[in-house]
Amino acid sequence: MLYTIDKEHHGKKLLDYLRRTLALSRAELTSLKQKENGILLNGRHVTVRAVLSEGDVLALHRADAENSESILPRPLPVEVLYEDDDVIAVNKAAGMPTHPSHDHQEDTLANGLAYHFGQKGIPFVFRAVNRLDRDTSGVVLVAKNRGAAYLLSRAMSEGRIAKRYLAVVTGTVAEEGAVEKHIRRRTESLMERTVCPPDEGQYAKTLYRPLASQKGLSLLLVAPETGRTHQIRVHLASEGYPICGDTLYGDPAGSPHIKRQALHALSLTFPRPSDGEDVTVQAPLHPDLAALAALAGGDPSTLS
Repeated sequence: MLYTIDKEHHGKKLLDYLRRTLALSRAELTSLKQKENGILLNGRHVTVRAVLSEGDVLALHRADAENSESILPRPLPVEVLYEDDDVIAVNKAAGMPTHPSHDHQEDTLANGLAYHFGQKGIPFVFRAVNRLDRDTSGVVLVAKNRGAAYLLSRAMSEGRIAKRYLAVVTGTVAEEGAVEKHIRRRTESLMERTVCPPDEGQYAKTLYRPLASQKGLSLLLVAPETGRTHQIRVHLASEGYPICGDTLYGDPAGSPHIKRQALHALSLTFPRPSDGEDVTVQAPLHPDLAALAALAGGDPSTLS
């Protein structure tokens, strides 16, 4: 990665720039020091005691040197929406888990990305910035190095990453609204969540706005302000508007219109690690959800 030193950082020590401005962790800084060309200033190897001048070009070799041993490369479809030196954003398919688990070792987004980068001869460690349920489609952002992962994790905790979803729900939603209800794991379940009193769970807030409504269905634009497990699904069901096809929350028999929960991560806005500028990535609807959105009165061509 290349960084051009601006006037603000003229005269500062490189160590200060690396730790404070680029927010490198102690572990990554140690790793860069140990690489032959880990830190170059104007093409020359320097120590972190070097003093910066305006216009200097700093090169950091932040790429991973080895693959994740636990992730098996598999030739799975990967739809790339955006990519730079630090991140890759993809449109995850419904039915594909984000990361490996006991029951899913070779059919996940992580497996597909490991193969994708392996074909290019690039070492890959899977660092998902956001994660989607297996049957939720849409934008997943993955950091390509430890530095980017650290910066984006911090941005997430500071509320600087914005996510928008599309959901088709059962029922007629006439007005926009906000759901502020705490969420906890249902006692007898390892997976299921439920709303609960404030002293029993984690605070969660979800905003929603109807885009269309007909035939007993509503198409909603949803913006979660927190990131709890199953938050959108739990919150909408608690308001009496379960997501179509969500057999875990409010639609136990499934839907005749779609074979999975009708939820799609439409867009994600994040500060680009290299310069802090906001980038918005949008994911086109998959055919099954596009058809259901149209049934609810929406125009799929305007929803991506």
